[in-house]
Amino acid sequence: MIHYTSTRGSKQIKTAAQAVIQGIAEDRGLYVPEEVPALPFKLEDLRGKTYQQVAFQVISAFFTDYTEEEMQACVNGAYDSKFEEKEVAPLVKGGDVHFLELYHGKTAAFKDMALSILPYLLTTAMKKEKEEKKICILTATSGDTGKAALEGFADVPGTEIVVFYPNQGVSQVQERQMVTQEGANTHVFAINGNFDDAQTGVKNIFNDDAFAEELAQMNCKLSSANSINIGRLVPQVAYYVYAYGKMVEQGVLKSGQPMNVVVPTGNFGNILAAYYAKQMGIPVGKLICASNENKVLTDFINTGCYDIKRDFYLTNSPSMDILISSNLERLLYHLAGGDAAQVKELMDSLEKDKIYQVSEKIKAGLKDFYGGFATVEETNQAIASMYEENGYLMDTHTAVAYKVYQDYLGETGDHTPAVIASTASAYKFADSVAQSIGLGAEVDGFAYVAALHQKTDVRIPAGLKDLESKAIRHTGVLNLDQMKDSVRESLQ
Repeated sequence: MIHYTSTRGSKQIKTAAQAVIQGIAEDRGLYVPEEVPALPFKLEDLRGKTYQQVAFQVISAFFTDYTEEEMQACVNGAYDSKFEEKEVAPLVKGGDVHFLELYHGKTAAFKDMALSILPYLLTTAMKKEKEEKKICILTATSGDTGKAALEGFADVPGTEIVVFYPNQGVSQVQERQMVTQEGANTHVFAINGNFDDAQTGVKNIFNDDAFAEELAQMNCKLSSANSINIGRLVPQVAYYVYAYGKMVEQGVLKSGQPMNVVVPTGNFGNILAAYYAKQMGIPVGKLICASNENKVLTDFINTGCYDIKRDFYLTNSPSMDILISSNLERLLYHLAGGDAAQVKELMDSLEKDKIYQVSEKIKAGLKDFYGGFATVEETNQAIASMYEENGYLMDTHTAVAYKVYQDYLGETGDHTPAVIASTASAYKFADSVAQSIGLGAEVDGFAYVAALHQKTDVRIPAGLKDLESKAIRHTGVLNLDQMKDSVRESLQ
């Protein structure tokens, strides 16, 4: 059985179910598998597998305490008709690359891929562990996680969900998706601050022992839907495994040949999932990490120094407007050979001094990664050129990845077939996308959606249709010091 341990050295070893319920370790570390499992099938057996079949086998390989029947029920409940594409995550050619479209779920973003199954994994874990407390899902979002988590947990028995997002730090469509969310157990608040502020506030609540005891008296327990929860991260591994199978199926690769993976990322969870897929045995060549102007990850990969003493930019790819990339801690742990004391020292340095420098051993382990970034102008140019030359419409985050991939090609000449993680529908950032392809100004984000559809005839995701006419149910705007009180009040 695979057990889970904290990146910061806690002696408490957890089963997968226990780690999913807890979310974050009691020493503030993140849960990681004591070993990354090998692929549960031969590479050549990937051909022809459905997404559901791949997800079942990959997640089962990590979460070995779930029975076959339990995991099958989780997968069947998650990946059904709520996805608008029968394939769930189609692999589509655009120009010289292949886009893995991860945005065909209910909220039109890649977070649906994991957050459709997390509620099933969590409620199953609660039954397995005979957990009778109500679970309060506490989440900070840079735009997409919040809505996907709300959609996944709305009216799930035994749960409440509280989401914090940066006020004026997400797109109009993203905000409207969250504030119109239905469900008696859903609570949404805008925070006067940026995503890092909201994420730090959530982590501080998790690490407040007195507050945890207060919640216990209310028969409640905190957990997370962010990718700091291993139950959010592991399902993401499945789509990189699936992508490799589709590349072989479509004749782009022969089984056993490597593929490169390009991921636009802020919190590092999505590209860490690709790293895990590689550790399992998927032939991944280079892991290309794409950032926007908040390029802390680019600088880290290139120098081994993680420094957040820098300007914070609001860009048109807001889900990557992040300076503290939580999941990087997991990679540090693996590259340090499981040296939790070293990881704790680095995280303490980040909290105290806003900077850390990794060891030569960790730095050497970063050779699998390439880091690059795109400015807002370069992002817009990438959207325009891809659409004009190939008729393929990218959102702003996917465009960041495409631009960084073009830089990678120019620098290395490495034409290993590449998969780009396409993380959101273009309609979620319709204003930027519309302007990039030459459309004129509109009155608001919803008018841009209509104009973009009229121009391109690309299908509008069902979850975004008529969004502007839905009733606004959540209006709270908080200062950072009010976050804990908002959780308390939401649970009463």
